Amino acid sequence: MNITANGISIEVEDQGPHDAPAVLLIMGLGMQLIAWPPYFVQPLLDAGYRVIRFDNRDVGLSQYFDELGPPNLPGALARLPLGLPVKPPYTVHDMALDALGVLDTLAVRKAHVVGVSMGGMIAQRVALAAPQRLLSLTSIMSSSGAAGLPQAAPEVLGALVTPPPADPAQALEHFTKLYRLIGSPAFPADLEPMRERIVLGLQRAFHPVGTSRQLLAVLCDSGRAEELRAIRTPTLVLHGKQDPLVPYACGEDTQRRIRGAQLVGIEGMGHDLPPGAAALLLEALLPHLKANR
Repeated sequence: MNITANGISIEVEDQGPHDAPAVLLIMGLGMQLIAWPPYFVQPLLDAGYRVIRFDNRDVGLSQYFDELGPPNLPGALARLPLGLPVKPPYTVHDMALDALGVLDTLAVRKAHVVGVSMGGMIAQRVALAAPQRLLSLTSIMSSSGAAGLPQAAPEVLGALVTPPPADPAQALEHFTKLYRLIGSPAFPADLEPMRERIVLGLQRAFHPVGTSRQLLAVLCDSGRAEELRAIRTPTLVLHGKQDPLVPYACGEDTQRRIRGAQLVGIEGMGHDLPPGAAALLLEALLPHLKANR
């Protein structure tokens, strides 16, 4: 369903009893709500939670911001290391307000907030902006954004910042290559189901310029690392130890910066949610949610 939240239109999937504790799932860069796999969502529903997913702004079926124009990513990447100012079209904080707006519109007073990758950064911003709205925080395969942390492998970073082709068949090959690069060594994805999921996403919505604007928002969110020390929400940090996009040290850094946070590293997991890795994530996540109901 499409709702108005934080003054924009946002596509939402709301499952489970409305009187159950809510779990708000926030997806990563350029990814749609359907990227949360059923084998991750269903165990949460089976455990008695209300599960809320949504498309972040500028992707999927949520509102696009094309009037802001395409971002100058090469220029930003050149200026930011020199400490020169870069103005993003919107901020990660704005995206956190979108998430809070979803809770407002659905009349959810408090929720467990779970984010992956960029979604973890948004979740951190939600905890900073409105700590009274969170039952717990879970940051998966994400980062504090602190300077000096290890970066993605060059091949992976190159694939990430290369715009996908407009032709659907070529876009399928582009994303297949990217997802194989960032995948989990111990949990290799079957090629055909992966390609079917990519095609489903391309058919639902394909808006790469929105992904570029999201990426610029992430690159410009440099002050979050120091702010994380203010978080008092019960926090779980989950991270693959073989993540080639957001290295494991980024999860370790996030855990160190949030008081009382727990870190669980997943051996053999990269930067995706294959069934085997998702099962291990849930082994840590479900007790964390139950302990903070």
